[in-house]
Amino acid sequence: MDKPVYSRILLKVSGEALAGERKFGIDDTVLKTMSRMIKKVADTGVEVAIVVGGGNFWRGRTSGMMDRVTADHIGMLATMMNSLALSDALEQVGVVTRVLSAVEIRQMAEPYIRKRAIRHLEKKRVVIFACGTGNPFFSTDTGAALRAAEIEADVFCKATMVDGVYDKDPNKFPDAKRFDRVTHDDILKFDLKVMDATAAALCRDNRTAIIVFSMEDPENIYRIVFGENIGTLVK
Repeated sequence: MDKPVYSRILLKVSGEALAGERKFGIDDTVLKTMSRMIKKVADTGVEVAIVVGGGNFWRGRTSGMMDRVTADHIGMLATMMNSLALSDALEQVGVVTRVLSAVEIRQMAEPYIRKRAIRHLEKKRVVIFACGTGNPFFSTDTGAALRAAEIEADVFCKATMVDGVYDKDPNKFPDAKRFDRVTHDDILKFDLKVMDATAAALCRDNRTAIIVFSMEDPENIYRIVFGENIGTLVK
């Protein structure tokens, strides 16, 4: 295929993916590799928006006795750190970026405004959405689903540590079955652990297609944009 099949994508990357084998913080090699691949996609003319998780710095649900709202606020700051790091890495390889934050941190990022985000995309800038939805009790998956709907992305590309949607955890069960295609309702009905229920329902209600794929090979992002059958399609 000689041209991309999507014109605008929302890429969700977990914070853990940025940590690489270190399991904590940011691995410079992983960051540089990811940035080069995102540039390769952007150079085709595809408009790219990104949401990065914060699990490489903070896991709110494992924060013990801490107040949930406070824990989630710390998690939002973790996503801001990752967003700024990814923005810098992209700029170093020649990609113009903008970080838009759901929480106002004026000295570091622009406040999120939907029309402004879309205008940046139309100007072929890579837009990175930080701080989730700006509200506690919502995951970055839900934030990504919301932004995908708001910017009318053609597809929500969810990069994970496994190569698609399985009926059970493939890291624990050797007989786990991978699906090539499922529906949003399947995710909710069978409690498939690919994203939280709120994110899945939001994508279903807004008819947002999802592709769940492995980030182990960064080239997968490029292959998906050109229509290769990679991972699991949720539609």
